[in-house]
Amino acid sequence: MRDRITAFLVLLPSLLAVGIFVYGFIGQNLWVSLTDWGKDPAQALALHPKLRFLGLENYRELFTGFVDVRFRQSAINLLFFTLFFMAGSLGLGLLLALALDRGPKGEGFFRTVFLFPMALSFVVTGTIWRWLLQPQGGVNVLPTLFGLPPLSFPWLTTREQALVFDWNRLPLYTALVVGLVLLHVAWRAYREGERRRLLWSAASGGVLLLWALTLGQRVHLLPYPEPHGLSLALVGVILAAVWQMSGYTMALYLAGLRGIPVEVLEAAKVDGASEWQTYRHVVFPLLAPITLSAMIVLGHIALKIFDLVFAMAGLDYAPTDVPAIYMYLLAFRGNQFAKGAAIGILLLLLVAVVVIPYLASQLRREVRR
Repeated sequence: MRDRITAFLVLLPSLLAVGIFVYGFIGQNLWVSLTDWGKDPAQALALHPKLRFLGLENYRELFTGFVDVRFRQSAINLLFFTLFFMAGSLGLGLLLALALDRGPKGEGFFRTVFLFPMALSFVVTGTIWRWLLQPQGGVNVLPTLFGLPPLSFPWLTTREQALVFDWNRLPLYTALVVGLVLLHVAWRAYREGERRRLLWSAASGGVLLLWALTLGQRVHLLPYPEPHGLSLALVGVILAAVWQMSGYTMALYLAGLRGIPVEVLEAAKVDGASEWQTYRHVVFPLLAPITLSAMIVLGHIALKIFDLVFAMAGLDYAPTDVPAIYMYLLAFRGNQFAKGAAIGILLLLLVAVVVIPYLASQLRREVRR
């Protein structure tokens, strides 16, 4: 009993600090996002502003309001940035790890070179890549080394877009993607013999797909079409982010490759597996937990990205906006604290969607052990 009281007293300051400065401020931010703080300029910077409860009005305006088209483009930018950043970092990191795992001459030197970008801050990385992506220099003049004409692509200033779609179709596309993912989960549950997960996943995925194919096509968030897509000005930012974090994934994959027992690989060879079949059926499945952990970390970084975009493109260029940039502009330039707080809550929910299932699965795995 005495040990328990001592342990509780030791932990109490940390619990109070986390409760006040983390969860307390999250609660205050949530409350602010439900008010009209900032809509009245006379009250925005008042010492004791008079706030009026609006419910979810700020969230509705962000997704369907006439003036918040920049937020919607920033949300699409964040989606594409996260997808390409994660795919690029994982793919390049795996290739580098596979190359180093063969023990080339100078392995230690190359491992240090590949890991070095991870030691830099995003501000330094952004400054370096902003110089490299200047229209009249850097990457654009590389072809002249081979006698070819220089490129003229304005990496960070173009307003061109690809994969353009109507914002009104977003609920439909979201339901289709989530429904297909749930059906994939159901298929895996069927193969693993988990009946309860199979039923829940199949039922949820079926309902979503049925809704998308029937009522989903009639849903319109806006009374007019609003095109959004992948801003090509974001490609340079994605390249810089992949360059910075691919060394991190390389280190994870290399540690995983070196941890695979030699007996397992030799058993695959004895069974007649080719090199590709060994990777396909032995190595890559054993690296799956590392891939999942890397995806959680990279997804967490992508959702909070701010400083890299700030260093490369600044705050005032809408084609490279992400929600964190728009939140800063609304809250600290426009004094629209309630709407800025709403964006902060949305980012928190996105991070929670990524992190909480992972933590829950890890906790269940520990309990089973």
